[in-house]
Amino acid sequence: MKATAKDHASLTLDERGLCDLELLSLGGFSPLRGFMGKADYDRVVTEMRLADGTLWPLPVTLPVTPGHGAEEGKPLALRDVYGNLLAFLHVEEIYPIDKKREAELAYGSLDKKHPAVAHLDRQPGHQAAGRLEVIRTPPHYDFVELRRTPAELRRHFQSLGWSRIVAFQTRNPLHRAHEELTKRAAEQIGGGLLIHPVVGVTKPGDVDHFTRVRCYRALVDNYYESGSVVLSLLPLAMRMAGPREVLLHAIIRRNYGCTHFIVGRDHAGPGNDSTGKAFYPPYAAQDSMAKFKDEIGMEMVDFKQMVFLPEEDRYSPVDEVPPGTKTADISGTEVRDKYLARGLQLPEWFSRPAVAEILNETNPPRFRQGITIWFTGLSGSGKSTIAHALIERLAEFGRNCSLLDGDEIRTHLSKGLGFSKEDRDTNIRRVGYVAGLVALHGGTTLCSVISPYRAVRDEARKISRGNFIEVYCSTPIEVCEERDVKGMYSKARAALAAGKPMGFTGVDDPYEPPLNPEVSLDTSKLSVAECVDTIVNKLLSLGYILPHGHIAE
Repeated sequence: MKATAKDHASLTLDERGLCDLELLSLGGFSPLRGFMGKADYDRVVTEMRLADGTLWPLPVTLPVTPGHGAEEGKPLALRDVYGNLLAFLHVEEIYPIDKKREAELAYGSLDKKHPAVAHLDRQPGHQAAGRLEVIRTPPHYDFVELRRTPAELRRHFQSLGWSRIVAFQTRNPLHRAHEELTKRAAEQIGGGLLIHPVVGVTKPGDVDHFTRVRCYRALVDNYYESGSVVLSLLPLAMRMAGPREVLLHAIIRRNYGCTHFIVGRDHAGPGNDSTGKAFYPPYAAQDSMAKFKDEIGMEMVDFKQMVFLPEEDRYSPVDEVPPGTKTADISGTEVRDKYLARGLQLPEWFSRPAVAEILNETNPPRFRQGITIWFTGLSGSGKSTIAHALIERLAEFGRNCSLLDGDEIRTHLSKGLGFSKEDRDTNIRRVGYVAGLVALHGGTTLCSVISPYRAVRDEARKISRGNFIEVYCSTPIEVCEERDVKGMYSKARAALAAGKPMGFTGVDDPYEPPLNPEVSLDTSKLSVAECVDTIVNKLLSLGYILPHGHIAE
């Protein structure tokens, strides 16, 4: 019996939930047909097996909060952020999870710098499972002709007469080295090539998928032999889980009809942890794929790093380069910071002109990008005073700024919110959301908010897609109290002594200082002008403003 939307509780899916629902409904996650129940979840976390013993590396679950609409024995309507009804989950079980256990076993870390650990930390502590009744897959209106389902792609391969297909997973623009290695991989297996980029959730800070797909299409249309390659998009939410994730990627590509899978160094790795150490060994994913490839039914083509030999004007696998041979390469950081951030064209030996042009077009130099400057610190630490002075100073450099000040925000944007931790987090999320939107479209926003909790400040940083300068006003609390013309500190201390805490930051509610702010200012030691100079010098060093007299290229 089919459910109807009327009178049923609803759950709005986040971006990961939407991607998971789409792959579940299309068969991309086969043999999974729905979100995992407790038996599957427990065994996947501990053994990388479903309850029936089938290899499956990572949890695919639906987080819920019991008592907020999700009830066993009742349908739960699953919707997107626009309210579109996508599916019903006929809830058969709601079960608690141990987040720490999942983080340690599935992702190998408790460090919230790991995207999967950070996501897990933000979710409710229960999961819902049951029969999934799909009404419609999440709608897409971009690159529709490239969004082939597993069944469609398998039929397409069959129409091409391909029986051996090597898949290339990517979440980055493709440059000459990637072009060379994918062509070599297809030649090595004697078959066709599938370029299968992820257009769901990738690593925070990645190039947006609209730009990337334009680059892929320019490459496929102009630099690959006609009929040798297929470009198709994958709506996957990556967990960045390295040696476990590579198995998920291989299973998905098997479901899409591929026979081989390219696996490179640090495949699906999230980079370094909070101590600067890599989350996973560089070849852990290759070792994992080699161990399970037969069970998955996919052969591995191991990714050899390609380097350019300028004296021979060609690319070569690094392990085939004779000692002493001159090589050239450009790291991803250099692409971003040395070339794109400064408005410089990537060299033709590194990137095809068509790709370089798209990247320059969609990645303006930093002095033309939007930015969020986030002032955080105790009440009375000097945040708003410095922010107002900085607005005038930045106008000298051609940056016109908007200011989101704590008191004005609570009068307008966050009217009605209280001072509980939940309400404070909601307030900061709203500020971060608005500032992030402004930054995304080239504007500059200064945010002057106490923002006492580190985790939600980090969320605001992510929304701004890296264009985020955290200014920590580290002024001692004794100085802040001396400046308190409203007497809020004394009121808070009196209330605390009377056993009626107000929840005032620094007195009876904690302030969590930033761990790595871009700028730290003690306004008890620095004048307003000195504080502004410090921020301006940081912006100059990062390229967000140009020195006076400098002509933009």
